[in-house]
Amino acid sequence: MPHVLITGAAGALGGRLRHHMQALGWKLTLLDREPSGDGAIVEAELSRFSDDWAWRFAGVDTVLHLAGDPSPRASWASAQRNNIDATHHVVEAACRAGVRRVVFASSNWVLAGHRFESFPLDAGTEPYPVNPYGVSKLAGERIGCAASEMRGLSFIAFRIGYCQRDENRPGSHMGWGFWGQRMWLSNRDLCQGFEKAVLAPDTLRFGMFNLVSNNQGMRWRIDDVAAAIGYVPMDSSAPIETAEIAEETEAARDARHLIEITEALVIRRRW
Repeated sequence: MPHVLITGAAGALGGRLRHHMQALGWKLTLLDREPSGDGAIVEAELSRFSDDWAWRFAGVDTVLHLAGDPSPRASWASAQRNNIDATHHVVEAACRAGVRRVVFASSNWVLAGHRFESFPLDAGTEPYPVNPYGVSKLAGERIGCAASEMRGLSFIAFRIGYCQRDENRPGSHMGWGFWGQRMWLSNRDLCQGFEKAVLAPDTLRFGMFNLVSNNQGMRWRIDDVAAAIGYVPMDSSAPIETAEIAEETEAARDARHLIEITEALVIRRRW
């Protein structure tokens, strides 16, 4: 029976995975910066390394690292402190304690700059984050890659799709037009992906995968994660088009183009 430590256990994703793994009968250690009165969750400020929480990694088989600022609107200061620094500290604690594997909740925001292109997106696609949040998730992936290569830690990064905090249903209410709808991730597929990551063989030393449901017209490749850990989505959705979505998508395309032109001008002028 695996012993799994979940950071960010009081959050939306952490809560879903907690209940799923409790139902499997797995032993759990739960950490969060704000336990919200839940006596089973240990308070831990991961942005500062401390033995007060790091000792709890002893005897753990797998860490599910979900803690961090989850907002695409996160400031640079918050992304650095709560995402980059905290991930570094979690990986360090795992290595010191001899943890077998860390499964990291990365994000499709790492590839957000490719929204208006047409090619498939996978682990080999050039990163193109467009905000501090996306940059911080890319940094977390690289922290894990270094720990895998230099310290022998097994590290799996999931570029998680659109998994909503409340009622997680697909549809036109979702943000970011077709891009958002096509990266929908159901609760069942979220739990399946992380469960299979925990159980994946030790021979998997490093993996970086998309974690989305099997949505119509999506660009996110999932054949590699199926081959590596056996993840096969149980759910799917078909994007819904409305006139409002079409207008918003075209406006976002124009804004992205303007930003890219501005960035090129700044670089040429040696800002």
